Formats: sequence, C-alpha cells, structure tokens
Amino acid sequence: MPLPTMPLPTMRLAAAVALLALGTTAAAQPVGTSPFTAPAAHHGAPLVGDVFYPAGAGGRRARVAENAVFVGLDARVGGAPADGRHPVILLSHGIGGHVRSLAWLAAGLAERGAIVVGVNHPGSTFGDFEHARALDHWTRAQDLSATLDALLAHPTFGPHADPARIYAAGFSFGGFTALSIGGLRGDLGAYTAFCGSAAPHVAHCRELRAAGVDLSAREAALWDASYRDPRVVGVAAIDPGLHAGLGPAHAADLVETMVLVGLGEAGDRLIATDFTAGGSGFAGAVPQADVVVLAPANHFTALPVCTPEGAALLAEEGDDAVCTDPPGTDRAAVHDAIVAAIADGFGLVPEGRVMP
Repeated sequence: MPLPTMPLPTMRLAAAVALLALGTTAAAQPVGTSPFTAPAAHHGAPLVGDVFYPAGAGGRRARVAENAVFVGLDARVGGAPADGRHPVILLSHGIGGHVRSLAWLAAGLAERGAIVVGVNHPGSTFGDFEHARALDHWTRAQDLSATLDALLAHPTFGPHADPARIYAAGFSFGGFTALSIGGLRGDLGAYTAFCGSAAPHVAHCRELRAAGVDLSAREAALWDASYRDPRVVGVAAIDPGLHAGLGPAHAADLVETMVLVGLGEAGDRLIATDFTAGGSGFAGAVPQADVVVLAPANHFTALPVCTPEGAALLAEEGDDAVCTDPPGTDRAAVHDAIVAAIADGFGLVPEGRVMP
C-alpha cells in the first residue's frame, strides 16, 4: 500500500502520543546481544557478526557498537533470550559497510520482540572490500541463508526462534540482498545499461569504472538467477540499490509482505537508490509493498548517529557526507521511523510493550 512522504516531526509526535496512550508502566523490551558466527562453505570461512534479541536473565550491561565516529547503544551482553519463541530478522549491511553500522536497527527491532542477526559480507564489508567480489551479490543472499541455518541450529537461540516468522531487512546494497532472498531476480543487462547511461552521475557506476570493473564481462546466469529462501516470509529494504531496470517479471516471485523505505526527496535522493516514479520506478513493480519515503533525510542518514568529534574528524578528512544530513534532519528520529515502519510491516509488538 503506497504511502506518502512523511515529515519526521509529525511522525515523532505521533509516536509520542501512542506511547502516552500505552500508559506510564510500559517499557521497551530489554535488548541482549552476543557475537555470532555461521559456517559458510561458499566462502570457505565462517561468517562473523552479531545477534540482538529480547533479553532474559543474565548478561552484563555494556555500551556496544560505539567508536570515535558513531554513537553506540546500551545492551546486555551474553545473557539468555527472553522466554518464548520470537520472529527472526536477517540483517544485511550496505556495500563497504559493517554489521555494527546497523546496530541501531537491530536493537530497535529486538526491542519490538525479534531476534535480529547480521553478519559481515566477505568482499563487500569494511576492511574486506573489493569491487569485483562485491558485485557477486548472490553470495550475500547465500550468507543470509547460511546465517539462518546456523541460528536455527544454535543451542541458545534456535529454541527461541519462530520458524514461521522469518524476515530479512537491509540497507543500500543490503536492501537488494533482502529483496533477493525474498525472491527478487537481478538483471545484469539492465544494470549494465543503467551504468552506461548514468555513470557520470552515479557514484557506484563511477567507482566501478575507476576500478576497471567491466559489468558486461560478469556472468549473467549467476547475476540473474533466483536466490529466494522459502523460509523467508517478508522483507524490508531501506534505500536499496541494484533495482534499475527491474520490473514485474523480476519481482514475480517476491514475498507478499514487503516494506520499502526511501530516504529524502528531490536533490537529496541518490539516483541509484531512488525506487520512486522519478527514479527507477521499481516501487511500481511491487504493488504489495508498504512504501514509506522519509524526509528530510539522505542515504547516509541510515548510518548511526555521529558524535560531534566524529563529524569534525570526517570533515577534516573530506568524508563528511557520512555525518552530513540535509538541513532540519533529526537522524535519531529517522531511525525511529524506520524501525516503526519495519516493525509494523512485519507485525512486531508495538513500541513500549513488553513481550509476554
């Protein structure tokens, strides 16, 4: 069901009113976190990441996912999950990103009662990045399937995972990963044509050209194949990439439960991630999707909130776009709105309610 652009001050006010309606005794579900690894035969080495979950007993309170640039969050490290079975959300970071750059999202969804697990994607993560390897997008969907296998078999988390409520969510390149594991097929010819015509204006296309990567030499059979995992019943994509030229035929096998979140309007949108009619038009190919466009915002608004020192440091290094939002943007409010949109789309518990 398409939704109009939603100004963040209005959304935050609505959330505050909703919380007041729940009463003063309501509290967010405590969040636990733990390191997570998963065997990955397709890489020849295990995947490394983190799992966030509704916390039960035990664990130590700690600040996690924080560094000189980004603000972290408080969580209980190493405790048991809360009693009962919980929905599972597989989380995929963007190209050149890191699993902890989405800790705010993982924790926000865990507060809504989900077990959220993400891993660093080899070849397309911070500290392990090559353009040629990163373009093997199908390995990222395989990463999520392998992570799900490991989670369901895990002695601590497996018994608390609800196998009937498994979802995937991702940001940027990871947004396409989530769509892919949900049934979307890629189209190498379409993306090659897109970069051929839009290269001067699209950062990813410029970077591929500068790195000497020839899209026409890639293997279309692998790029265009289906990587759907039938266990996944819903997907959410935040400002996803790689959808240029994709239409109803590519989306024919996509799951019915679907959330598309766009960041920014007009000049604040990235060409490569704009799924609206003014961009690739991909949103028109998925009429089942709940579509939310948040403004003011831009692509980098989905990264963690920056520390004042981090913003200054990046500005000195000429990389200040990571911490620079459009005027009037409240990055934390955008994060809240993204969590709310995905939680609503996946049918998670309302904010402020504690799981029984």
